[in-house]
Amino acid sequence: MMLYEQIGEEVRNYIDQLTKPRGSLGRLEELAIDIARMTGERFPSVTPPGVLVFAADHGIAEEGVSAYPQEVTAQMVLNFVRGGAAINVFSKQIGAAFAVVDVGVAVDIHEEGFINEKVAYGTNNFAHKQAMTKEEAERAVQAGYRQANAMIDRGIRCLIVGEMGIGNTTTASALLAAISGRKVAELVGKGTGVHDEALKRKRDVIERALAKHKPNASDAIDLLTKIGGFEIAAMAGAMIAAAERHIPILLDGFICTVAALIAERLDKRVVHYMIAGHRSQEPGHRIALELLHKEPLLDLRMRLGEGSGAAVSFPIVNMALAMLRMATFSSANVATGSDHHE
Repeated sequence: MMLYEQIGEEVRNYIDQLTKPRGSLGRLEELAIDIARMTGERFPSVTPPGVLVFAADHGIAEEGVSAYPQEVTAQMVLNFVRGGAAINVFSKQIGAAFAVVDVGVAVDIHEEGFINEKVAYGTNNFAHKQAMTKEEAERAVQAGYRQANAMIDRGIRCLIVGEMGIGNTTTASALLAAISGRKVAELVGKGTGVHDEALKRKRDVIERALAKHKPNASDAIDLLTKIGGFEIAAMAGAMIAAAERHIPILLDGFICTVAALIAERLDKRVVHYMIAGHRSQEPGHRIALELLHKEPLLDLRMRLGEGSGAAVSFPIVNMALAMLRMATFSSANVATGSDHHE
């Protein structure tokens, strides 16, 4: 999982020879250098990208923390399979390989076109008991790891992980509160659009659960076992697989970024392979990004999940690498400016 620092430096020097004022393409230049360091390639490619959506249910939904009923998780898996969700449309637009994986939906899904890695029929309600067993947490991480590797074996060059699970902003908020030590009120937003009374209930439920379970902020498996979600665990596992194989990870929104914090607790080096696609409207997302020391590429006031924000930001990443195909000053017979003389 080591970065290719020398190749990053070579690409930095090469970018300074391109026919433009030094540094004038801003973050696009930094992106190209970062991806060269991740991949070990002087002219890296992120196409085709791959989108892996993990779906699971959350026992905490019993507490009335979501604007949608739990059966929407399974209904949305069918929508993904049939190509009708935002992430399907965006994946097609960017030419991405696409797969949806059931790691813990509360019912059996009777339709082809998804991958069955079901660990259990949803998590327990962590307001009353631990979300899952330690073994289930590890199995969910492994499922994500396995599915990302399978997609990389099929030739993807950039990984986008998405999620679907009614109640998962509550789970992600609980995890972030435990990891960050910040007040729950600072982190918890309206998710898919709950009203004020449900928002208060969501905050109360999280505070009670943290007091009850006292998860260890630095232990990924303890966090997942006590207050986690199967799809969050799987996303973390997928990120580790990508990092091990020098595949850039394009992060989506709040839940994905909390999964990235879980992945970091499983292996610190994974963070070096992450690019923050966008900043979502969930208040906790800004804090999660700060903890990862990531600056997002976009802020389009999105709050959907599914991997949608990452997919929308993908063309910018692609554009950064297209920049490397510019002419150099010497090849184009263009005189350099004073910014090119030390």
